[in-house]
Amino acid sequence: MTPIVLIPGMMCDARMWGGIDADLGVAVIHHLPTEADSMAALAALFLNTAPPTFALAGLSMGGIVAMEVLRQAPDRVTRLALLDTNPRAEAPEVQARRAPQIARALGGELDSVLRDDMKPNYLAPGPGKQVILDLCMDMALTLGPQVFARQSRALRDRPDQQATLAGYKGPALVLMGEGDTLCPLDRHQLMHSLMPQSRLQIIPGAAHLPPLEEPAATTRALRDWLA
Repeated sequence: MTPIVLIPGMMCDARMWGGIDADLGVAVIHHLPTEADSMAALAALFLNTAPPTFALAGLSMGGIVAMEVLRQAPDRVTRLALLDTNPRAEAPEVQARRAPQIARALGGELDSVLRDDMKPNYLAPGPGKQVILDLCMDMALTLGPQVFARQSRALRDRPDQQATLAGYKGPALVLMGEGDTLCPLDRHQLMHSLMPQSRLQIIPGAAHLPPLEEPAATTRALRDWLA
C-alpha cells in the first residue's frame, strides 16, 4: 500500500501528530522540514529520499511544504491533505515581523519568542491546553534557534501556490480547527474552491493543532480521505 508522509508545523516534530499515525492503517513516514531556508530546497531535499509515490499530509508550515512538493513532483502525490494552512504568499505585515523574531531567537530568546509571539495563537480554550502548549515548547526548544531561523526565512519568502492546487485532480482533504485564527476559514475555503474535488472538514473544539486538540475527529477525517 502507498505510504503516507506526514509533515508537521513550524518548530514541531512527529509528536505534533499526537500518535494518530498509529491509527491510520497505512505505513507512515514522518518528515521534518528543518534543513534548508527556502520552500523549494525543503521540498527538493524531501523528494531526494522519498518513495516513488506517496499520500501527503501537512499541517501549517507542513502544508506549505506539501504544496511545494506537489508543485515540484505532482505525479508522485497520490492524494493530498492540507491542514490548518495557507496557499498564499506571506503577507507583508507578517514578513516584517520575521527579522526581529529571528534576531531574538538567535540571540538566545527563542523561548520568549515562542511564548509571547506564537504559542498564544495555537489552541482553542480547553482543559488540556497547558499540556499541549508545554509539548509545543519542548518540540521547539529541542529543534533550536537555527531551525527557527531557517523555517522563518522559508515561510517569509514562500511563493503563492494557488495555481499548484488548481492543477491537482487527485483525492484531497482540506481540514481546519474551527477556532484557527492563524489560518482562518477563508484560506481553507479558497483551497477547497481551487480543488473542487476536495472535502472541506472543520473540526469543532480545535484551533490550529487539531491532531493534538481533537485527535479522534482528526483521525476519522484522515482515514476517510485515505479510503
